[in-house]
Amino acid sequence: MRSHLDELLARIRALQEDVEQEYSQQRGVWEAKRRELAGELARQQRRHRVGLVRFLRQSNLLVVLTAPVIYFGWIPFLLMDLFVTTYQAVCFPIYGIPKVRRSDYLVFDREDLPYLNAIEKFNCFYCSYGNGGAAY
Repeated sequence: MRSHLDELLARIRALQEDVEQEYSQQRGVWEAKRRELAGELARQQRRHRVGLVRFLRQSNLLVVLTAPVIYFGWIPFLLMDLFVTTYQAVCFPIYGIPKVRRSDYLVFDREDLPYLNAIEKFNCFYCSYGNGGAAY
């Protein structure tokens, strides 16, 4: 009985080694395909990027003229951010309230997309800051 169990365990170990070896080989293949696909996707995204001059030329004149009004929102967003950060630093310890991590709300990742031009990247940054600051 004991030798039969030892034989079964040896076969299980051998099969596990075979599975791990096959997995390692397939993992290398999958990683190569993933890199190839990621490179192709980045190339396609850059190909579809609208240049800055073309973007401005295609924009509605009224949209371009109202952009400064929209971007003046930085001032209240910044003041709100400063107030909330100061408020947490001063009041929360007194009342024993745990502080909220600002980095959980202000996430700046969309401006790294390769198909965005400079204005679109700035808009993504501005939107992330405004929405994250409001949530914070």
